[in-house]
Amino acid sequence: MITTMKFTAAFCTLLTFCCGVSFAADPVKPNIIVFYTDDHGFADLGIQGSVTDIKTPNIDALARSGVLAKHGYSTAPQCTPSRAGLMVGKFQGRFNVDHNGQELDGFDKETTIATRLQKAGYLTAHFGKWHLGATAAIPSHGFTHSFSQNGQHPFSSNITLDGKDRAMSSLPPTHYHVDACSRAAVSVIERYKAQPFFLYIAYRAPHTPLDAPKIYTDRFPGEMPERRRQALGMISAVDDGVGLVTDALKKNGLTERTLIFLIGDNGAPLKIHKADSPLNGDAGGWDGSLNEPLNGEKGMLADGGMHTPFVVAWPGTIPGGQTYEHPVSALDVAATAAGIAGITTQPGDLDGVNLVPHLKGEIKTPPHDALYWRWVAQSAIREGNWKLLRGGEREYLYDLGSDLGEKQNLAAKHPEIAARLRAKLTAWCAELNPPGLALGPMAATWNDYYDHYLEGKTITTPPGKKRTEPQAPGDAHGWLARNGTLTEKDGVLTLAAEKGAAFLVRNGLDVKGPATAKVTLKAATSGEAAFAWRTAEQKDFIPENRAAFSVTASDDWQTHDIALPATGTIIHVRLHLPGGTTQVREVTITTDKK
Repeated sequence: MITTMKFTAAFCTLLTFCCGVSFAADPVKPNIIVFYTDDHGFADLGIQGSVTDIKTPNIDALARSGVLAKHGYSTAPQCTPSRAGLMVGKFQGRFNVDHNGQELDGFDKETTIATRLQKAGYLTAHFGKWHLGATAAIPSHGFTHSFSQNGQHPFSSNITLDGKDRAMSSLPPTHYHVDACSRAAVSVIERYKAQPFFLYIAYRAPHTPLDAPKIYTDRFPGEMPERRRQALGMISAVDDGVGLVTDALKKNGLTERTLIFLIGDNGAPLKIHKADSPLNGDAGGWDGSLNEPLNGEKGMLADGGMHTPFVVAWPGTIPGGQTYEHPVSALDVAATAAGIAGITTQPGDLDGVNLVPHLKGEIKTPPHDALYWRWVAQSAIREGNWKLLRGGEREYLYDLGSDLGEKQNLAAKHPEIAARLRAKLTAWCAELNPPGLALGPMAATWNDYYDHYLEGKTITTPPGKKRTEPQAPGDAHGWLARNGTLTEKDGVLTLAAEKGAAFLVRNGLDVKGPATAKVTLKAATSGEAAFAWRTAEQKDFIPENRAAFSVTASDDWQTHDIALPATGTIIHVRLHLPGGTTQVREVTITTDKK
């Protein structure tokens, strides 16, 4: 008996030694956190050294623990497309999300990095701004939790500030939105510290409306534009939030198990003149942030529009104290996350590159042969230090190695380089949906911007203020036209059908059904009109979701109240109109629920 027991123990020890690798627990997958700031200019990180009034000690410390990407880029100079590209990891023009106000059907059909990580065993959570459709539908895009506060008003959430579950519904604010997102993120870290997590913390800062509490603006005394003080305060709140999150990681021993990105969604909107207009009277004015030393601003594919703050840190894996010189993209976030989480992807799934081997020094070559952009009437390519920029029929060639501020157009001096880059850009744009170097002509506002920043002309009046057309896609009160052209003057939308019937579309709604639509219009043609809708649970419009009404040709305004018997939350509507020209003075959609 004794001999048998000894043999059995010895055999078990040998079995454990020989098979230990097979039976050992899988290594814990790294956590991933993405901080995404809003209209945050390149200058406004202390570690950039561009300005002296900014204070970002926590973000600076994060950068010193990892990498400051000197040439980090967003995918667009505007909110919705840049966020769509970040979330999917594929250039947004491939799925027809080119600008704000556009239909999001293409995005809804794509697989987000949150969904990929969720399927790989990650806890996924979103905080703050979404801007990709109804906030109530965020969980359908791969997020277990969502806390979508981006202002001081009720917001959709299925988690409390202290990390407890609740039904997805409206939640009133109890804290400043930047602070609330940071605290909620820390609560999720505390709750899920034993499993891998992916946190997307999308602060609505320093985007207007500028609303920094006094506790933050008091950190910046002295003479300065009040809009600048507000931006500094909002960015300081973001910096405090980064500190709260990194402290929570340290407290729980997660610092070396967590990869962190901090990226801006696009450059700061300067409105050319950086006017210090009243905070409560110009919600769309300068946000107080700065883009120095870059040229241009939000809404441009000049570097001021999409060359943003970009920090990557993973202590213990990526060596700290680096300034990375090669261009990188927000598209690289999804590819990097998939790579370190062991997620298998297929060719065409992602456009980015896993940055970890590059930032560790294992791969010395640049991550990208070239970076490409297209936004409305503009397109651009950066290959090494050469950048070709097109705005309508205008074309510029810059050597960013010696001219980061894009002041010297070298297209005439190096026509062969311009031609080669144009050919590459043209071929890439042909892959997009829809294809082409531009989606239409340059609007007057963007011609003003190009005149000012790239041509050195003096623009004496605020851009677009005396124009009759919308300043940019999505500015016509959020409506876009299909099968027709849309103009706006004095608050009235005019839809001119190109052939047959045309319709207006609007996405990003959050109206609980059943609802009532009210429209006031003048029609040149009698016929049937209709409201069609899609709810958060539906990927496409269906025939049942349509309410028809009759329109009479008249020079008088007519108002129609239409019942929309929707079940669920309406996120997307179409207003179908008869042929000819129709003027629309008012469209409202309100819930019938009390």
